[in-house]
Amino acid sequence: MSDSEPAAKPQPQVSHRGRSAAPIATSNADGEEVPEFEPFGLMPRGPPPLQEFLDIWDVNMLRKPDEVNKRQHTTHLYATDNLIVRRGQEFQLKVTFDRPYKPSDDQFAVEFVIGGSPQFSKGTYIPVSVASDRQSPWAGRVVDSADNVVTVGITPAPDCIVGKWRTYVAVVTPYGIRRTRQDESRDVYILFNPWAAADSVFLDDGNEREECVLNEVGVIYHGAFDDVSERPWNFGQFDYGVLDACLFIMDKAAMPITNRGDPIKVARKASAMLNSRDDDGVLVGSWSGDYTYGVAPTSWTGSTEILLNYSSSKMPVCYAQCWVYAAVFNTFLRCLGIPARVVTNFFSSHDNDGNLKTDIILDENGRIDKQRTKDSIWNYHCWNECYMSRPDLPQGFGGWQAVDATPQETSDGMYRCGPASVQAIKHGQICFPFDAPFVFAEVNSDVVFYSRNPRDGTLEPVKVNSSHVGRMVVTKAPGQDTRRDITDQYKFPEGSPEERTVLEKAEEYGCQREKVTLPEADVELNMPLIEVRVGDDFELKLEFNNKSGQARTGEMYVSGNVVYYTGVTSSEFLFKTPKVTLDPMKGGQVGWCVLVRSQDYMRKLVEQANLHFIATGKVKETGQIVTAMRVVTLHNPKLSVQVSGLAKVSEEMFVTVEFTNPFKFNLEDVYIRVEGPGVMPPKYKHYSLILAGSSLNWTESFTPRREGPTKLMASLDCAALRQVYGQAQLTVKP
Repeated sequence: MSDSEPAAKPQPQVSHRGRSAAPIATSNADGEEVPEFEPFGLMPRGPPPLQEFLDIWDVNMLRKPDEVNKRQHTTHLYATDNLIVRRGQEFQLKVTFDRPYKPSDDQFAVEFVIGGSPQFSKGTYIPVSVASDRQSPWAGRVVDSADNVVTVGITPAPDCIVGKWRTYVAVVTPYGIRRTRQDESRDVYILFNPWAAADSVFLDDGNEREECVLNEVGVIYHGAFDDVSERPWNFGQFDYGVLDACLFIMDKAAMPITNRGDPIKVARKASAMLNSRDDDGVLVGSWSGDYTYGVAPTSWTGSTEILLNYSSSKMPVCYAQCWVYAAVFNTFLRCLGIPARVVTNFFSSHDNDGNLKTDIILDENGRIDKQRTKDSIWNYHCWNECYMSRPDLPQGFGGWQAVDATPQETSDGMYRCGPASVQAIKHGQICFPFDAPFVFAEVNSDVVFYSRNPRDGTLEPVKVNSSHVGRMVVTKAPGQDTRRDITDQYKFPEGSPEERTVLEKAEEYGCQREKVTLPEADVELNMPLIEVRVGDDFELKLEFNNKSGQARTGEMYVSGNVVYYTGVTSSEFLFKTPKVTLDPMKGGQVGWCVLVRSQDYMRKLVEQANLHFIATGKVKETGQIVTAMRVVTLHNPKLSVQVSGLAKVSEEMFVTVEFTNPFKFNLEDVYIRVEGPGVMPPKYKHYSLILAGSSLNWTESFTPRREGPTKLMASLDCAALRQVYGQAQLTVKP
């Protein structure tokens, strides 16, 4: 545009899609002053004579942890002075008037307001009358009346908006309504209620509810399906400031206040907001290995620090990978009262366009063509399940819903996934919202090996492994520190008639898989499991079984790679081309092994150290392709966490974290973190150097604020050594 051209006029702001004149309320923090006196019509000069009508002296919200409300609503664990209750269940408050209340003469109501521009028709302004002849959306009654004090019972509707409501008591006079001033100490948080049968998140299994709503101490599973590792996590959903941070996340997303009573909409919106990809959400993902400008994903020990950082800075927090997204999302859901758990899928297929195939390309000799093999299988992937009814789906598809905040694919234009009915995924009914085909593919893809013709580039399937992906899905067992295998909730047993029916059903909805019948293989190849500590030398073994009546010769390629847990290769450290001769019908197994030395792989290690071995080759006599894959999880040293002192509320205690560097090299730029729900906020310490063979010893004081069993969790993290954890259990007495 030239200097002489006039500047373009700013476009006028159009109201919401041309349909509503008033802006939609999207912030729980907003609120306009409600007048202390609201006249009926025009008033004569001067204040009206209100002396003979009820005057409100005090409103007691009964908000202390040991009082009736928090105990009955199971919200006494939240570290806040405000009243927190669950919808669909009665709570009480005491109103003190200037004289005894006379039901025949006096009229009063308790008013609840949320967001800006509150309206009765939108469910954001709720006047609750205690008179039986006056109906309101929430039930109200006089529980007790003694002298000037009236105890009022309020039952919020089981589908009411979840969030922070402002509370007023209003007295009706012939001249108008007089009400209490706004007072933040009277604000009441209303949450989802998995204890109430009328609430859409009702969970009738008491043990499951206790675990998935009230437990703050989590276990997140990782590693490999036959060598599972675990890390402790402090969900911290009751910690100071966490509930407000969760409400801020919905405000930041500009989620309409009126949608916040629907757990389907809340879970879907939060799935997008927990990552920062398109909405400045909570966490920045990074799989780069360089975490200079933030905290390494492997260093975090809990959700509290992340959520409080986000709500105070209003900026995304660095950095996360799948289990961090899942753990913080779990905190969000449990904090608001939606039952939730973290699940881990071992060998999780990714970015395969829902075609149920993960393609591995081999050249004509049976060696992997790394240039053309693009698909990857994550060693494991964590997502969440939340429990709710699905009135938008046919009968039977409520219950556990898969939701995933790790940004992988867009859904309706944003990086999010779910809620997808787990029951629908199991039965192949992947036409239902939201994102069921993506989750279905994560647990059901085939690994297809293709041989590439060097002359014309055509691909021919030579081997299909239909049981590798989605090998095992696990979550923490209720009330125990053990894992529970829930694979059967996602899929029928491999090869069963039900599984075939499900895959046919999924194909009707566009999920195509490789349909090829390959001849029965007469040579089998297996790589046995090996447990290895970081820094160990070990033997890798191949076991062949020749089931034919003739001798066979195998020309093999054995490759060892350091891989990220996402299955992406970092660097190759081993390559062998053995030729194996197999006698006919041995019945037993012929072995080949190679020594893997620590000096070969240690220099190339990346975070979450995994070694991935793949053997491929061709049987000379038949042209048959044989393959085997093995993920070796390198086990890290542990942290020692010791607690000392008298375990009582408000008594000073001490935690000591100890670690010895077992390697022949120094560890540099080391961070140690420690925290525990109800006893210790997150703390960390930085060590610039831990010499080879030397030890560190860090003691920190803490003061428990709550009684009961809990844990202290610690992590040690540096570029050369990730995923070092330790924990200590303690029971705090009152």
